[in-house]
Amino acid sequence: MTGTVASAGSLLIGCALAAFLVSFASVRAAIAYAHRRGMLDVPGHRRSHTMPTPRGGGIGIVAGALAGMPAAFLLLPGSPGAAVVGAFTVAVIAVAAIGWLDDHGSLPIKPRLLIQLAATLLFCVAVATGTSSLLWALPLLVAGVWCINLHNFMDGIDGLAAQQAMFFGAASAALAWAAGNPAIAGAALALALAAMGFWWFNRSPARIFMGDVGSGTVGLMVFAISATLWAFRTNLLWPALIFSSAFVIDATLTLLVRMLRGARWYTPHREHLYQWLVRRGASHRKVAAGYFAWNVLVCVPVAWIAFRSPAAAPLCMGAVYLLGAAVWRTGKRTCLRRRERHVSA
Repeated sequence: MTGTVASAGSLLIGCALAAFLVSFASVRAAIAYAHRRGMLDVPGHRRSHTMPTPRGGGIGIVAGALAGMPAAFLLLPGSPGAAVVGAFTVAVIAVAAIGWLDDHGSLPIKPRLLIQLAATLLFCVAVATGTSSLLWALPLLVAGVWCINLHNFMDGIDGLAAQQAMFFGAASAALAWAAGNPAIAGAALALALAAMGFWWFNRSPARIFMGDVGSGTVGLMVFAISATLWAFRTNLLWPALIFSSAFVIDATLTLLVRMLRGARWYTPHREHLYQWLVRRGASHRKVAAGYFAWNVLVCVPVAWIAFRSPAAAPLCMGAVYLLGAAVWRTGKRTCLRRRERHVSA
C-alpha cells in the first residue's frame, strides 16, 4: 500500500512538473510570437492597463495543462475513465483553438459560443454517463459555459486570473487527495502548475496577457475539475464551489446588475469589483492580493469544514457566497462614493 501511494505521488508530481515546464517555455515563445504578429492589447477606456502589451500567453497554460492533466486523469488511481479524459482533451483543444483565433483577430460571438457549447456538451455527456442520469448533462452544460465566460470576464488585470487558477488547482488537488482520488488531485495540481508557468510573466507589471485562448480554457478546466469531483463524490462539489467563490460572485453579480440596468451586458466594460478598485487608485498587485486574501482566509478554512462535515457543506457554501456578496456590494459602494467625492471636488 505504501509503495502504491509513493508511486502515485511520484507520477502526480511528474505530471505537475511537466505542466509547469511546458507552460513556462511556451509562454516565453508566445511573447516573441505576439510581438512578431502585432498581437498587442492597446490601452483604452475599457481596459485597466497603461502600456501596449502582448496577448495570447494563455497558450502556455493550455500546452502545459495538456502535457500534465490528461496523463494524471488517465494513469493515476481514481481515473474518471478514458471516455471522460478523451472528451476533456478534445474540449480543451476546441475551446483553446477558437480563443487562439479570436486573439489573432476578433471573432463574432456566435461561432465562439457555438464551439464553447459543443465542446462543453461533449465533456458533460461523458461525465453524466457515469452518473445516475444522463439528464445531469444539461445543468452541467449551463455551469460549464458560464464558467468559461466568467473567467474571460475576470481576466482584466495583471496576475489575477492566473493567480485564481493556481489557487483553485492547488486547493482542489489537496481536496481530491484527502478524499482519496489521486487522479483528480494530479490533474488539478497540473492545472495549478501550468497557471504558475504563465503567472511568472503575467504578474504585475505583466509582460504578456492571457488572452481568450487562456481565459476561456482555464474556465473550462476549472469546471472540469469541479465536475469530476462531483461525479466522484457528490459532497465534494460544495468545497469546489467555495474555492471559486471570488470569481463567481464578482462576475455573476456584475452581470446581473448590468442586465437589470438595461446595459448591453455582452459588451466589454470595466464594472467588475476588481476593475473599480483599480480605477479608484489601487495597484494591480494590491487588488490581486485582496482576492488572494479572500481565498486563503475565507475559502480554505470554510471549505475544510465543508469537507469534514458533509451535512453542513451546503450551508458553508451558502454562507461564503452571502458573505462574498456583502463584500462585493460594500466594495462597489465604497468605490462609487469615492468617485462622487472626486467629481464634486
